[in-house]
Amino acid sequence: MRSITLIIVHCSANKAGSALRMADIDRYHRSLGWKCCGYHYVIPTDGSIEIGRPEEMVGAHCVNHNKYSIGVCYIGGLAADGITPADTRTEAQKHALKSLLTDLQRRYPNALIVGHCELDYRKPHCPGFSVAELRRSN
Repeated sequence: MRSITLIIVHCSANKAGSALRMADIDRYHRSLGWKCCGYHYVIPTDGSIEIGRPEEMVGAHCVNHNKYSIGVCYIGGLAADGITPADTRTEAQKHALKSLLTDLQRRYPNALIVGHCELDYRKPHCPGFSVAELRRSN
């Protein structure tokens, strides 16, 4: 079993209302030569929670942090123009994300929940909202 110390929240960097699903990300990541979807969980706009990579498998979502983290990605993160970073989470996504993070935190009590941008300066807008504020509100 892997030792999990981080739960990393991402956005897919798609515009608001995107119909993208985990299977679409999986296809794209495989086209890059990866084994499968790099995230462990994907949350589409309808608020469902789709399993990407099994938690036992090292992810491919955050350089230098994959070995000891779980990657969670919500679909969205860009305004309708497809360029401007924005918190595009639907109410269903917000609820699903909170539920998933609560479950992961219960199972990995020593893991810190962080936004991708907190670990990778090249991704300053991912996930499109402040995960630090999310931590403070819990």
